Amino acid sequence: MRLHFIKRISQILFLSIFIASCSSDLDFDQTKDLKLEPAFVANLAYFDVPAASFIDNGTEQQIAFDVQDFDIFKEKFLRDNLVKAEFDFEMENTINRAFTLNVLLLDDNNKILQTITLAVPAYSGGTNVIKYPTEVFENQRLDLLKQSRKLGFVVVMAPGPPLNGTSAGSLKLRSSATAYMVIE
Repeated sequence: MRLHFIKRISQILFLSIFIASCSSDLDFDQTKDLKLEPAFVANLAYFDVPAASFIDNGTEQQIAFDVQDFDIFKEKFLRDNLVKAEFDFEMENTINRAFTLNVLLLDDNNKILQTITLAVPAYSGGTNVIKYPTEVFENQRLDLLKQSRKLGFVVVMAPGPPLNGTSAGSLKLRSSATAYMVIE
């Protein structure tokens, strides 16, 4: 019985020394130095316009236009913490015509703040996917982006073989945005 009692006391002393050696004072002031730098990736825009969409009442239309709301910067949190943004664009053209795509960043009054121009070569068979250099928004350019409330797309068709209601192919846009934030 005495051996069991001594063994039990030894275990308790060992555990108390072990527990006491692992404790430390907590410093809650360290949270003042907390700095988070998350990055978010999201789809920006997508469209797939068939060749026949460039025909209206049997007449070829050289320009197509669309505007979408782009009101993500209405939130103060995003405006205050965004330090950099990147837009990536990829076009696929299977129409036997070249195009120019102008991506317009517009304010509330439809004033153009920035224009991103993408040249799209005519389809010549095979794969025709074009990946454009990343559009980087920092400093003054980022300030203009934060003022944007709408995203406009102007597609201008270059001269070439005539299109009709049965013309094959399409023009596809895939794009994404990466937002870099600093939260302190």
